[in-house]
Amino acid sequence: MSSPHAAVPLAQRVEELLATEGPLPIVTAGDPVLRSAAAPFTGQLEPALLARFVEALRVTMHAAPGVGVAAPQVGVALRIAVVEDPAPVPDEVRAARGRVPLPFRVLVNPSYEPVGDRRAAFFEGCLSVPGWQAVVDRAAEVRLRCEDEHGRAVDEVFAGWPARIVQHETDHLDGTLYLDRAEPRSLSSNEAVAARWAQPTPRRAAEALGFELP
Repeated sequence: MSSPHAAVPLAQRVEELLATEGPLPIVTAGDPVLRSAAAPFTGQLEPALLARFVEALRVTMHAAPGVGVAAPQVGVALRIAVVEDPAPVPDEVRAARGRVPLPFRVLVNPSYEPVGDRRAAFFEGCLSVPGWQAVVDRAAEVRLRCEDEHGRAVDEVFAGWPARIVQHETDHLDGTLYLDRAEPRSLSSNEAVAARWAQPTPRRAAEALGFELP
């Protein structure tokens, strides 16, 4: 069975979402929109509507709160995502995870490729899979190619936590959830992570739960 949103033209779907003020509802795992490749953005939304949609994604991200939201997460199957991370973490966490501030930006039709062979594994969560986290092994550095909301080309290298955010949100646009890449034995509730595995790295969790790190 297809998603109830599938037959609705994208511009109409976005107009319906923006009809009420405030954060947009987040689609959760189990909705087919999260498991299909999103359509490339080719002007389906007029500039004024695109700007309103981007602002709504930003409001939704802040309200969640999260560090990124992809259009499919609000039921819109377009290759658009927003990211932002003020990185309000202790220095120890910042050093271990490479979590540095990532200013707000819009990713239109993004793709990424690893830079080098270095990998990093950390607990990761998702607004579309509320209440759970798992360790995901990802490229430590990636090259992002996309456009911004004004159609300007972006070709930039990201490292550390910003690289993780870019990969996570771009994966959403390919129908991939972080759980598809996660270490199954690491799956933990948010409460368990806070109580047991809040260390800067997941090494202690790996030892206790029985999985390997890169």
